[in-house]
Amino acid sequence: MTSTPVQSSTQDPSARSLGDAATGRPRSSASSAETRTLGERLSAATERVPGPVAVVDLDVFDANARELLARAGGVPVRLASKSVRVRSLVERAGRLGFAGIMAYSLAEALWLVEQGARDVLVAYPTVDRRALAELAADPAARREITLMVDDVAQVALVATALSGHRGADAVGRGAGAGEADTPPVLLCLDIDASLRLGVGPFTVHLGTRRSPVHTPAEAAALARAIATLPGLRVRGLMFYEAQVAGLPDTSPAVRLVKKASVADLSTRRGEVIAAVRDAVGHELELVNSGGTGSLETSAADPVVTEVTSGSGLFVPGLFDGYRSFVPHPSAYFGLDVVRVPAPGYATAFAGGYVASGPAGAARVPRVVEPGWRLTSSEGVGEVQTPLHVARGHRDARELAVGDRVWFRHAKAGELMERFDRVQLVRGDQVVEEVPTYRGEGKNFG
Repeated sequence: MTSTPVQSSTQDPSARSLGDAATGRPRSSASSAETRTLGERLSAATERVPGPVAVVDLDVFDANARELLARAGGVPVRLASKSVRVRSLVERAGRLGFAGIMAYSLAEALWLVEQGARDVLVAYPTVDRRALAELAADPAARREITLMVDDVAQVALVATALSGHRGADAVGRGAGAGEADTPPVLLCLDIDASLRLGVGPFTVHLGTRRSPVHTPAEAAALARAIATLPGLRVRGLMFYEAQVAGLPDTSPAVRLVKKASVADLSTRRGEVIAAVRDAVGHELELVNSGGTGSLETSAADPVVTEVTSGSGLFVPGLFDGYRSFVPHPSAYFGLDVVRVPAPGYATAFAGGYVASGPAGAARVPRVVEPGWRLTSSEGVGEVQTPLHVARGHRDARELAVGDRVWFRHAKAGELMERFDRVQLVRGDQVVEEVPTYRGEGKNFG
């Protein structure tokens, strides 16, 4: 008996990645590839590369970058590095028009700046004392890196790192030496962008509990605390509306929450900006907002100076349900069939590529091979991935030992934590092999 599949979808948006004449998106650069299925094309491109193998289709990646910039309507788009985790592709996005990087750790930001990156905003607060000490001691890094804070305890750690650096300078060069030309450590306040409905004990919180700073008064209080400390400067604010940017448009209720959130932020952002500006006594250079799923609504607010995107370059499985854009996946991974235990079944080597977040079917990889699905009893395994032909797909291609089966990860950059190298493909040819963060020996958590 055929077991029930983990996923029920019979059509993966990957089928559209070869191009769509109606939208003007590029077709494969190799004419021989245009008559092949996606799986056949990727298998032909990587036939000399042993599996498991990760690939990025450069034609689609580049088209996605242009589409993201267009969706932002001229507002600068900062690249979320956690959704890429391949330095050469981070740099490629910059050449295509992305402005600045949003790193996910201070250690990563320091490394990227060392490699030549500019204007790196760290998306999350840090308590990494070693990295803070390195930042305090490096004027060049201070000019390029902006730290995220939402609590005076985080600010105190930054101040302590600065104090330790100044103390070492005083011993080595004399008290006060070099202070005048030393740039301040730049800070960005993370403002809770969730939607709150109701009053007092009857308040309903919709969205992630990302930051304790929600109101203009709370933001101003934190900004005033920072302003009293030497060597620190508030550069800007971030509002990440996860309930808008990170949720697929799966129901009328979700769409209603998104609409209400956009309306709330269109007023509250301006109020928070005014309160912080008054508290610090200068204009804010940076007001960051949004993500791949909310570029249009975030960029439409005139107080927003930049938006952020990263997942939209790869378009992983969790983005298939969005209505704000048509998904065009560019990133895949391939596993090789190592046994065929019965007709309609196959087992591929390697597995365990489950995305972070609440456990469930949405977090497992999408099988690109038409008619084939993960088995409900095993899903993606630790070192092997069983597959079977889904009901109603008797015409599905029979898989044989040695065949390569293609998948899409549910999330974007997490895929690259499983591979040392990624194959960059055009049509049915690998044009370059590049290291991932992991392949460069970097692990930032």
